[in-house]
Amino acid sequence: MVKVKICGLMTPDDVQVVNAAHPDFAGFVFAPGRHQISLKRAQQLRANLQADIISVGVFVNAPLDEMLAAISSHAISVVQLHGDEPEAIVQMLQERGAQVIRVFQNNYDHLPATRADYVMLDAGAGSGQQLDWHALPPVTKPLFLAGGLNPANVAAAIATVHPFAVDVSSGVEGKHGKDAQLTQAFVRNARLAANVQTIMEGNNQNE
Repeated sequence: MVKVKICGLMTPDDVQVVNAAHPDFAGFVFAPGRHQISLKRAQQLRANLQADIISVGVFVNAPLDEMLAAISSHAISVVQLHGDEPEAIVQMLQERGAQVIRVFQNNYDHLPATRADYVMLDAGAGSGQQLDWHALPPVTKPLFLAGGLNPANVAAAIATVHPFAVDVSSGVEGKHGKDAQLTQAFVRNARLAANVQTIMEGNNQNE
């Protein structure tokens, strides 16, 4: 079953929307940008997020202490690294009990060497641009697919790439944050596509 991550939660309304749609992961952005929130806000949002939704913190070359504080406060349990952090940072985060998503944007040179638990392929943080799904490098670790996804194209993305998870932020937003209809449609369409994929794989094995 393909997992779903909704990123860029900022307000209690966003949390309500995400709780109703019930994805597998929810992301809080600590890096500078329009979705950035403080650790205190992330703790407040996490407290109201359904317990089985895994919270992810998004960082870009942040100090290790800042990331560890987010982990120890229980605001997040997964760290998503969008910068050029050394692999030693990945190891230290893992030693503190966090899982790590390593993000690669257009440059895949170090993809085989990372010790991260997951890798993410993205066109650029929050850019809304879509990757060329047919030109992605081979990935041996669980893959998060991001970049320009929305309710209309997520099924095709899953059918083409077969990722571990799909990640969306701006693709489910309206004028005032996360849009309930778009968010529910994204999660629904992703899971329907994943079910179709599972059925097809089962049929292929039986042939």
